[in-house]
Amino acid sequence: MFNKIKNELLNFGLKFMNIDDKIVRMFLETAPSNINEIIIMPASKIFMKTILNKLRNKRSHGRGYNGLLNDIKVSVICSLVGSPICAITVESLKRCNAKIILRVDFCGGIQEDNALVDVGDILIPRLAYCGDGTSPQYIIKYSELLNHLKSVPHPFSKVHEMKTGNQNVFITKPNEELKNVLLNEGNSIASKYIKEVDFWTTDSLFCETKDFINGLKSINVKGIDMESSILFLLGMIYKLKTASILSVSDLPGHSKYDMFKTNEIHPSLIKGIDKAINIVIRALPKIKNLI
Repeated sequence: MFNKIKNELLNFGLKFMNIDDKIVRMFLETAPSNINEIIIMPASKIFMKTILNKLRNKRSHGRGYNGLLNDIKVSVICSLVGSPICAITVESLKRCNAKIILRVDFCGGIQEDNALVDVGDILIPRLAYCGDGTSPQYIIKYSELLNHLKSVPHPFSKVHEMKTGNQNVFITKPNEELKNVLLNEGNSIASKYIKEVDFWTTDSLFCETKDFINGLKSINVKGIDMESSILFLLGMIYKLKTASILSVSDLPGHSKYDMFKTNEIHPSLIKGIDKAINIVIRALPKIKNLI
């Protein structure tokens, strides 16, 4: 009986909202006016918790928190893992006051023989290949994007015949100014660990086979995540400034630090979290100037 009354009150309230307001309240569980212009968007609980521990004047608003980092007003909203939920979060944010969305979290690293990438390094994508399933749906919807996005044959086709999936993979890019602010700030305080590299975004965390990794190496991909391609694409569509700064958590295909093959924890794992977050906090005054 109580749930029936609650549902009736909710439906009654929704009748007085416009569609944008309803979408924000459904997915972010707060009003659009409660969202600040700068969004820090982790996906994992450990990044969310670490950022919130540094957030001053913290106030909860639905799925996120508002507060101050380096005296700059931000909203911290956890997107959770994967391109579909990232897209839903960004769709909600674009109906608010959001101007800048910064993804801060983990990624996988592709290690070559010269060990360019290691656990604890901070990777900043210069581009992201749309290996996810969400980005192609937006490209279908906004067909004019075909005139602006580059694509490559799927790298897996170099090692296996492809009988399903995307034969061509599109490329998305972060906002250049925002990316460069992160890169410059990172180089000023931790240049040894900062790398600007090409990324592959995937929906299939458990399908990182040896052939898959070799395919990525063939197009010089050094980082793998599950959100950046759709974040950059929606930033382009909705004129939001987006970028990612990611700490390497594991090395898929590596004998010792592949999370699905060993329980070995790299000593730099936690340090990478702190480095990525500290770079963002230091960069926030410059990031605000981009609004």
